[in-house]
Amino acid sequence: MMKVDLRGIAKVRAKGRTYYYAWRGGPRLRGQPGSPEFIASYNEAIEYHRAPDRNRFRFVVTDYKASKDYKKLAESTRDQWGKWLDRIADYFGELRIAQFDRPEKIRPVIRRWRNEWADTPRTADYALQVLSRVVAHAVELGRIAGNPCEGIKHLYNNDRSEIIWTDSDISQIKKTCTHEVALAVDLAGHTGLRLSDLLRLSWSHVGEEAIVLTTGKSRHRREAIIPLYSALRDVLARIPKRATTILTSSRRRPWTPDGFGSSFNKAKIDAGMSERDLHFNDLRGTAATKFYIAGFSMREIAETLAWEEESVEKIIRRYVGRAAAIKARIKKLEARE
Repeated sequence: MMKVDLRGIAKVRAKGRTYYYAWRGGPRLRGQPGSPEFIASYNEAIEYHRAPDRNRFRFVVTDYKASKDYKKLAESTRDQWGKWLDRIADYFGELRIAQFDRPEKIRPVIRRWRNEWADTPRTADYALQVLSRVVAHAVELGRIAGNPCEGIKHLYNNDRSEIIWTDSDISQIKKTCTHEVALAVDLAGHTGLRLSDLLRLSWSHVGEEAIVLTTGKSRHRREAIIPLYSALRDVLARIPKRATTILTSSRRRPWTPDGFGSSFNKAKIDAGMSERDLHFNDLRGTAATKFYIAGFSMREIAETLAWEEESVEKIIRRYVGRAAAIKARIKKLEARE
């Protein structure tokens, strides 16, 4: 068997097996080191690397790894992501980029790949997160219109209680995110609206005393009635009126769900928060906490956020931080005294 110099070749162990790649992020090599098949596949990879097919998804992975966004990641994050980028390139590399522009066709493929780690749901969701960022890069390159990873439900379902955005969390993401994403974060934290409702919220929904909006979750059978308190008025005053919707992208157009999702995920990565278990809709808990501390009753919070009144206590328990709840009770006791 011929001796092969393995310098530059990436060696990866997964599930008790060893795989070899022409380089980190490159194609997987066939056969065993030193075999004719191994050497032939290595030569093919080198030739391919010299003249990459810009229409294949492998090009997107390679281009992302060379991007400033990837290089800005913390070294520990790059170490983790590098392994997943290798797996992504190996599985999706030969697909045409255009195939990711057909969500109904590509989503089953994405799910099948993600489900390889279904026995460890957090790992599976982490894999999907990395893939989503790579696909978002394809959107940024103008190669596809939207991100088909958006809307695929996570496998790991956990209790979101005690998970809210604190003031320091919001400050952290606002240090590096775009002005448009920062405005969306502020508006969500002051209204408690779901992202889907927030993106369609228009200036016509803002009255003299309150924002009134039927919610998509209730199929528009219930209304969220959010009083225009001073902090919320300040947020609205900072938002430029560029369209009928309150929130717009940097192109001065209403956000699409995929467009905002990609921008928000990028903002979390840039802020070094990619591994934090914080979702955009957890900002609802931030708003609920504010209303609870302000002395709103359960019924008033239910009416404000358009939640079911009979389950409002469960929702408050789920979204309102325990420390904030204790402070609110102390405030009520002191008021009674």
